[in-house]
Amino acid sequence: MLSIKDFSEMAHLSAQTLRYYHAEGLLVPARTDERTGYRSYTFAQIEEAMLITVLRQAGLGVKQVRSALGEPDVASALLREHTARIRRQREEQDEAIRTARDLLAAPPEPSLRRVPAMTVVSKPAPVTPLGRDRQEWDRTEAVLEAAAEDLIEAVESCGATPVGPPWRVLAPGAALAGEGPFWLVRIAVAGNAATVPALPSDAEVLECGPGEELFIAMPGRNSMAKYCTAVGRLLAHPIDGAFPDVARLRHTVRDGGVEFSAPIRRAG
Repeated sequence: MLSIKDFSEMAHLSAQTLRYYHAEGLLVPARTDERTGYRSYTFAQIEEAMLITVLRQAGLGVKQVRSALGEPDVASALLREHTARIRRQREEQDEAIRTARDLLAAPPEPSLRRVPAMTVVSKPAPVTPLGRDRQEWDRTEAVLEAAAEDLIEAVESCGATPVGPPWRVLAPGAALAGEGPFWLVRIAVAGNAATVPALPSDAEVLECGPGEELFIAMPGRNSMAKYCTAVGRLLAHPIDGAFPDVARLRHTVRDGGVEFSAPIRRAG
């Protein structure tokens, strides 16, 4: 039998960790003195300790390790799920690093541009939460991305030709509405209202005249913080005799980031 001190040195696990694993039923000593609480281990248990260490280093929690050891048939499935989760986390970290580099290298600044007249197809998105926390915002983003893809498919299936990427805007009065839809998805199409083929009943064709808009591009995935930052930057940007109408802010998701643009309203 090995004392806890000797076993600790051989397994490279501290005595405190061994006591914790014992309490969790993960690595139970071969013998425990009921009077003194003295723990003893067998040499064969070093292999078990080694496997536990490897699984823990891979990032599995104690409960997951216990399941993997107690049910070898589910161990592979646990590792696959854990691997997929780690990859997603790594992708998010890589994206966050790229976004941080972009933001530090060149903080986003608003720019003014002319917008040509366009024919726009607008369609309500499914009811989505407003995004008051990260989880709610991410769910909303997923719904809006799917709604934009559905809009493109509907437009193309009717014979219309999309021009540029889709975008989303808050539905009029969304901030005051008790229930959705809170968002509209839109896309510009070739031609005019008279030439656009028949569309789904919940879609609307709009004729938008030329104008100006103030826009700002934020790197990385969309978030409430980026949305609020964009609104603040747009409102703070000086324009003589005019202001950006952020109530009609467009969100256009592009490769590597999201663009926020607000139409310009000039006095008089």
